[in-house]
Amino acid sequence: MRNKNFQDKILLGDNERVLKKIPNNFVDLIVTSPPYADSRSHTYGGISPDEYVTWFMPKANEFYRILKPSGTFILNIKERVVNGERHTYVIELILELKKMGWLWTEEYIWHKKNSVPGKWPNRFRDAWERCLQFNKGKKFDIYQNSVMTPMGDWAKSRLKTLSDDDVRRRYSKVGSGFGRNLSNWIGRRMAYPTNVLHISTECGNRNHSAVYPIELPTWFIKLFTKKGDLVLDPFSGSGTTALAAKNLDRNYLGIEIKKEFVKISKDRLKISRNRAKKKPIKYKKGIRETYFAIQGNSTL
Repeated sequence: MRNKNFQDKILLGDNERVLKKIPNNFVDLIVTSPPYADSRSHTYGGISPDEYVTWFMPKANEFYRILKPSGTFILNIKERVVNGERHTYVIELILELKKMGWLWTEEYIWHKKNSVPGKWPNRFRDAWERCLQFNKGKKFDIYQNSVMTPMGDWAKSRLKTLSDDDVRRRYSKVGSGFGRNLSNWIGRRMAYPTNVLHISTECGNRNHSAVYPIELPTWFIKLFTKKGDLVLDPFSGSGTTALAAKNLDRNYLGIEIKKEFVKISKDRLKISRNRAKKKPIKYKKGIRETYFAIQGNSTL
C-alpha cells in the first residue's frame, strides 16, 4: 500500500528536508529541471557554477534512496558560459553522480524547435539542452513501444527495393558490433525514435522563470512508467511534471520551495481535473494568465 502522504501532492518546502520523510524505494520515476548555475537568481537566488555540485549532491543522495531499483532519474540541465567558455559543472556533476553509484545510462537531447534568434560574438544561439538518464542498476522498467513514431516517407522508397545485404542481418564494416536487417521493417507503420527530442519551448511562463514544455516530461513518463506509477519532481516549479503525470493516469509528487508556485501548481491541476470532468472553469481575479492555455493549448 503506497503512503498517501506522498501521492498526488504538491508539497511546500526545501526538497532536501521533505525528501528525508519519503520511504526508501518509493518512487518509480524522477523527472526534474533544477535551477541551472547562476540562473533564476530572481526566483531561487542562483547557485554559483563552482558550488553547483556541492549544492546538488545531498539531493541526489536522497533521490537514490527513494527511487526504486527499477526506476529512472531524468535530469534536464544545461552548461553555462562563464568568462567566455562553457563551465564544466555539468560534467563534474555527472562524474560525482557516478561515484555515488548512479549509472549514466543514456543522454537525450532536447532540441528546442523554436529557440529565439540572436547573435553572440563567439558562438551561436543555444537550441538544445541535456536530459540525462541515470539508473540504480542495468535492469530497469522501460516501455519503448509507448514512444514509437510514424515510420515516415523514407520507408516508402528505402524499403521498396532491397538489396541482398538488406534482407539479412548485416553488421557494421567498422567493427562496432552493430547490425541491422532492413527487411524486418517492411509493412510496419511505426519505428523507435532517436535520442533527440524535437520539442518547442514553453511560450506561456505560468508566472515562473523557467517552465519546460509539458511534452518533455510526458515523453519520459510514457517511456519509463505505467499507469498507477509514481512520478516525482523535486523542483516542481509551476507543476508541469505533475500535470503531465496526472494526464497519463500516473500518480505525482511535487516539491517546491516557493509558496506562490505551489499555489499555481495546485490551480493548474484543479483546472485540469475540472476540464476532464467537463466542469465549468472559473478564473480567479488577478491570475488569469495562469490559466490561459486551458482553452485549447496542449500544455494544459
